Amino acid sequence: MTAPFGANAPTTGLARVLADPSLLPGQKIALCANYTSVTADLSRGVDALHAAGVPLACLLTPEHGYWGAVQAGESDGDGVDAATSLPVLDTYLVSGPDLDALLQRSGADHLVVDLQDIGTRFYTYTWTLFDLLCSAARIGLPITVLDRPNPLGRTAAGPGLDSAFSSFVGRVNVPLQHGLTLGELARWFAAEHVPAETGTNPELTVIDTADWDGAPATLEDPWVMPSPNMPTLHTAMLYPATGLIEGTTLSEGRGTTRPFELIGADWTDARLAAALREQDLPGLTVREAVFRPTFSKCADTQVHGVQLHLTDSAALDTTALAYTLLSTIARLYPQQPLWRPHEEGRPFFVDLLWGSAALREGIDDGAGLDQILAASPAPPTPPVGVKPAEPPA
Repeated sequence: MTAPFGANAPTTGLARVLADPSLLPGQKIALCANYTSVTADLSRGVDALHAAGVPLACLLTPEHGYWGAVQAGESDGDGVDAATSLPVLDTYLVSGPDLDALLQRSGADHLVVDLQDIGTRFYTYTWTLFDLLCSAARIGLPITVLDRPNPLGRTAAGPGLDSAFSSFVGRVNVPLQHGLTLGELARWFAAEHVPAETGTNPELTVIDTADWDGAPATLEDPWVMPSPNMPTLHTAMLYPATGLIEGTTLSEGRGTTRPFELIGADWTDARLAAALREQDLPGLTVREAVFRPTFSKCADTQVHGVQLHLTDSAALDTTALAYTLLSTIARLYPQQPLWRPHEEGRPFFVDLLWGSAALREGIDDGAGLDQILAASPAPPTPPVGVKPAEPPA
């Protein structure tokens, strides 16, 4: 959800600044944004800010580059924005002293962040924000977040994160599905985590979204894909569960037009759909599907798997869905290696996604979901001043 149309649509932080540019200081600004930074009519936010006289010095871009044209684990590198002639500096996988140096090299006096998050801990825009907050604190650069609604709404679900499994898909302990906006996460990080990381507090301002009631996005809301493999709102709603398939040897549908909805491997078969359909998953219809990814896992290989069709987002339990998918696959295909091999000296990737080894070890041991959650880090409660991650009344 970016900038929903209609008389009752929330007003994003960007829209508030465009209505009153004095909300930002009259200083040289580095804008961390991509193509999800849009106005109510889906025009580029950077063009609107430029036209409003906001003194932009450069653009900073996260994973996937400014236009979201590159795949996961990639970015566009440095360049120049054609429309504004602003220099573009790539922040992807740049952190610590290197990110400090990048911000200092930008020549900016103020940092502004406007990115569309999707409410799931292992989505990397959250951690681009976190790294920028840490760098801003270290070098004394004020930072403002222009907030946007969380398309998954206020629902929080899943485990927390053990610090031993910190990575760029989860720097610090927040719930897997956190129910907060990026601005609320920024306040949480600034209050608790950035001082612990840097020894100092960032000078943070959040320009909140006005009139958002905490409800999730709807299919009537315009959807600007926040990354190449997040094509629809349904994809984002399934992602807290099906994103965990990235940590397995199965295809999560990358290389198809329905990533995170199509699941399977060259060794799955019709039994998978039948077994999942028997379990009558709330909010979902499971369809037997055959697909051929064009890249990533199972590239150019015919896969006999499933497609998950979301029928009732309010009934969806992403934690239970993740467990059901993985435990069913483990039961049906015990002879197949389930987990994506870990890199030397690193945890299994699924452990980084879940936030601990509890899910992988529990599935391997045949444990139930309650047992796995009991062995997982407890999800933390947002501190005072950050809105609680609860569904709207």
